Amino acid sequence: MEIKIYSTPTCPYCHTLKKFFEERGFKFEDIDVFENEKARDYMIEKSGQEGVPVVEIDGEMIVGFSREKILKALKIEE
Repeated sequence: MEIKIYSTPTCPYCHTLKKFFEERGFKFEDIDVFENEKARDYMIEKSGQEGVPVVEIDGEMIVGFSREKILKALKIEE
């Protein structure tokens, strides 16, 4: 399973999202879209959003920290 989190260093929701994955033992790639313009453009193109966090799980873009959508994409129940 490939997980990418598009975030910025100052976004509190981004930190919460990363903690969510860490607590469950999921490895992810953290992509700082404040510093990485190419990644930011990709995120906006794929998600239609400029805001963070955006998480990409096996190609599926989820905008914000939508716990329900993330759990569904991870195929886990809590």
